[in-house]
Amino acid sequence: MNKLTVKDGTEIYYKDLGAGQPIFFHHGWPLSSDDWDAQIMFFLEKGYRVIAHDRRGHGRSTQTYTGNEMDTYAADVAELVAHLNLKNVIHVGHSTGGGEAIRYAAKYGKDRVAKVVLISAVTPYMIQDDRNPDGVPLAVFDEIRHNTRYNRAQFYHDITVPFFGYNREGAHVTKGIQDNWWRQGMMGGIKAHYDCVKVFSETNFTEDLKSVDVPVLVLHGEDDQIVPYATTAVKAHKLLKKGTIILYPGFPHGMPTTEAETINNDILKFINS
Repeated sequence: MNKLTVKDGTEIYYKDLGAGQPIFFHHGWPLSSDDWDAQIMFFLEKGYRVIAHDRRGHGRSTQTYTGNEMDTYAADVAELVAHLNLKNVIHVGHSTGGGEAIRYAAKYGKDRVAKVVLISAVTPYMIQDDRNPDGVPLAVFDEIRHNTRYNRAQFYHDITVPFFGYNREGAHVTKGIQDNWWRQGMMGGIKAHYDCVKVFSETNFTEDLKSVDVPVLVLHGEDDQIVPYATTAVKAHKLLKKGTIILYPGFPHGMPTTEAETINNDILKFINS
């Protein structure tokens, strides 16, 4: 397996396939690089080099006790990008990975990042407070923390229903997709996953979004039950210097899987624009 040992001794697992312009994929909580299967195959066949890592504490990377916060996540990416000597990179992030992608681009991406894609991303920030009155109440994230700590195995099954919109009338429920989500989640470490709830709910990416000079594509489903689009995608787009936004009626949070054909082709158009 490809693994890079970063500065604090954590091993970061990664996939590096193909040749051509690199596309670096950043997965969501509590998943792994396996969540990008549909994108990896699509872009490999289009002639791109694809890189996807398991964030610390997730998947096949070290089940970390420390460093489970956004600045360290971005620093880990920077070490991996430097290790692989990647340049002219398209960074694509889903959910928590969208925050990681934009934080990396803002702090480390100069002369290396070509474009960024934010899919169902948590940017600029999710939690309800005085500056974000239509955000998600803290109690929602406290419930996620509680279930992650005390009921993780069942919770990781139950959350797939709103994640993929399987609770909507006429939805085609695919048990294999649910099982694969559960498998990825249970591969990771409970402490890292618990800590990451605070990361994806409370990290503020406002200044990151404002500072990035490269083109950024924001993609979000209007039926996202996990990360509401009005308080994230719409606001993130307004903060970007070179932002483009596409909102999809009826698409769920997990749209890179359930709506892969649409998402992949829109990313490809953006890359080629």
